[in-house]
Amino acid sequence: MMTARGAADCFHLAYCTNVHPGETWAETFDSLNRFTLRVRDAVQPEGPFAIGLRLGNAASLDLACPEVLSDFRRWLERHHCYVFTINGFPYGRFHGARVKEQVYRPDWSTPERLEYTVRLFTILADLLTAAPEGCGGSVSTLPGSFKPFCLDEEAQRAIRRNLWQCADRIEALSQAIGRDLHLGLEPEPLCLFETTPETVAFFQTLAAERPGDDRWRRFLGVNFDVCHLACQFEEPSRSLAELRAEGIRISKIHLSSALRVRPTSATREALRPFAEDVYLHQVTARAGEGLRRYRDLAELLQLPPDPAETEWRVHFHVPLHMEETAMFGNTADGNRRVLAALRADPALCRHLEMETYTWGVLPPELRSRDVVDQLSAEYRWCLAELGRGAE
Repeated sequence: MMTARGAADCFHLAYCTNVHPGETWAETFDSLNRFTLRVRDAVQPEGPFAIGLRLGNAASLDLACPEVLSDFRRWLERHHCYVFTINGFPYGRFHGARVKEQVYRPDWSTPERLEYTVRLFTILADLLTAAPEGCGGSVSTLPGSFKPFCLDEEAQRAIRRNLWQCADRIEALSQAIGRDLHLGLEPEPLCLFETTPETVAFFQTLAAERPGDDRWRRFLGVNFDVCHLACQFEEPSRSLAELRAEGIRISKIHLSSALRVRPTSATREALRPFAEDVYLHQVTARAGEGLRRYRDLAELLQLPPDPAETEWRVHFHVPLHMEETAMFGNTADGNRRVLAALRADPALCRHLEMETYTWGVLPPELRSRDVVDQLSAEYRWCLAELGRGAE
């Protein structure tokens, strides 16, 4: 369990292994041996080391085999590691080819998404036997679907119905192992719910479908990605407070930063290396008192400049420790304020995950020579912030 000296309490802090390519379990396990153990040696060579595991559908099918799962559990015990959270957002391929909007398929209107997510919880329930006593488990997932898919009302009802079925399965697993399990839906730009008000409205509708049944408050919640809320020009610490005031659980916090720029002609040109072909990079622009939303940075850069737009927030996860330049700003202050809120109230959320998955597509000047160096620097940044104010 990663701790910061002088912090009010302990948090489970990990980096998300979605930064490493790998779709099968053999590829995923290879990255744990090649990279994760080196990161552990660099930042916490002694004591239990937390892992934020990314499992796509293919890898989850492999790992669900009892013999393979047992071997991995023994590997965790041998290397003094444990898994407390699984990233279940990307179902399919996530590196090395066009991902873009396909990362939202299959969405929560489909049985495939439900079956995959339940499988992840079944795996996690087994792996938690190698975790510290009392450690719960979280799985993060997409926020229902993607708005451009133009879901009709029946599809939206199917999303809520599948989430309720998932909550039922999570409850049964949680009771069976005596651990706290929960699913975190991750608001993201241009998804079914992307802002705090939309998130609150979604959960209110979900709850209304089962009047008097408040189990959703325990088993369903929000995977709070700081980059995503910053892209909405929201103050993340205020958003956290609003969600908690509505009784919505903060299942996990993704510590992540977005690009923040003034869209001058020079900046537009400098942004072209960020408009890469793998991931979708939604953009929110401030124009006067309002906001404009664009599906992808590459598409926006093809449009003529609009002098009414004074700031862009780009959904491109940049390193937490990235230094700002005259050209490129970031939203790291949002992470600082979230971590300050956690120092003040550690019970707000104990599952923290650094999620700069874009290392492989970052422009060279923002990317460390070795991914282990990059991840180690992010750990140092987070632990310094968590320990800020310690005597």
